[in-house]
Amino acid sequence: MRKVLLLASILCLGVAAPHAQVTTDWPQWRGPSRSAISPETGLLATWPAAGPSRVWAASNLGGGFGSIAVSRDRIYVQGMRANQSIVSALNRADGKLVWGKPVGRSVDNYQGPGPRGTPTVDGDRLYVLTENGDLASLTQQDGTIVWQRNILRDFGGRNIGWLISESPLIDGNNVIVSPGGRAAGMVALDKMTGKTVWVSKELSDEASYSSPIIADVQGVRTIMSLTSGAGIGVRASDGKVMWRHPSVANGTANIATPVFSENRVFYTSDYGTGGALLALRAEKGEVRAQEVYFTRDMQNHHGGVIVVNGYLYGFNNSILTCMEFATGKVMWRHRSVGKGSLAYADGHLYLLSENNVVGLAEATPAAYREKGRFTIPDQGWPSWAHPVITGGRLYVRDQGILTAYNIKAN
Repeated sequence: MRKVLLLASILCLGVAAPHAQVTTDWPQWRGPSRSAISPETGLLATWPAAGPSRVWAASNLGGGFGSIAVSRDRIYVQGMRANQSIVSALNRADGKLVWGKPVGRSVDNYQGPGPRGTPTVDGDRLYVLTENGDLASLTQQDGTIVWQRNILRDFGGRNIGWLISESPLIDGNNVIVSPGGRAAGMVALDKMTGKTVWVSKELSDEASYSSPIIADVQGVRTIMSLTSGAGIGVRASDGKVMWRHPSVANGTANIATPVFSENRVFYTSDYGTGGALLALRAEKGEVRAQEVYFTRDMQNHHGGVIVVNGYLYGFNNSILTCMEFATGKVMWRHRSVGKGSLAYADGHLYLLSENNVVGLAEATPAAYREKGRFTIPDQGWPSWAHPVITGGRLYVRDQGILTAYNIKAN
């Protein structure tokens, strides 16, 4: 009997250990659920005047604006070096390079060089999409390319003004990307082979700079994204377009990733546009969308928005704003660190200004309450890569430099 109990205890520990590790990973764009919310707890509630202590800094990653993916003992990041768009694997403990792999020709731009996307980790594979449309599946171990396609060439798309910025989405056996081709606005490919599974023939919108999310809406698996022309919902099983909501899109650049909560999705864009909350309802295998409200008080440019405890936080152009998610009622506004991006962990907003200021503020609808800030060195371009919180560390990527800060409370 004792042997049986001991064996059961060992098996339970064996199951628990990998699960505990997963909670400290940030395997894709905006974290485990693409919500920019970290499950981390036990973090610093205030920062010293100079900011939290630096653990390490990695340089020579190459130019680029993408964030990082963190999985087990590795960190993955894309960059531009020697006219090549590359993905690098770093040691999570010290930031040292493990391997680097070119995945296509790089593209420069007057708004800055290199990739804009973030790698996606799934199983033992890594999926990356370059600024030039090269989509590749690589092994995590050594960066061996298993398959590769150029989605612009294969699906009749064209590159957009400030270059492809999407981060690939994994859904079950599929990888989802948006070539923006005629009758091929979005496609699903087999993640193991790269073969085409479906093409959304009803969708001809060009790609935007946003990345999709996915959720079950009353039993219907649904992909939600912001294209060049609308906030959209696509059935994950076959690519059927279930709704288009044009009022949230502008004619310049649609960037922010949608957020989903309790069968509602919120889209937002800048350039004088705003945001809309849509209520979603499944009916006969499809999802219907109905606008709950439209607001001019959340014109988010590039930094994204998050939903915490029924409140939406994000930069309305350059003003950090908190509003009630269900109604759009503004709770407070504050200039904070200036226009930027944000993420959430342990009751706090982690803020990164495009002008090189990192801030910490309480996530509360009561008022803006700042708990610390510090500056990072200027790399010559705006700080557009979003912050990452995982494993008791805050990661800030700015062009070719990635810095890890210790934010554990003890």
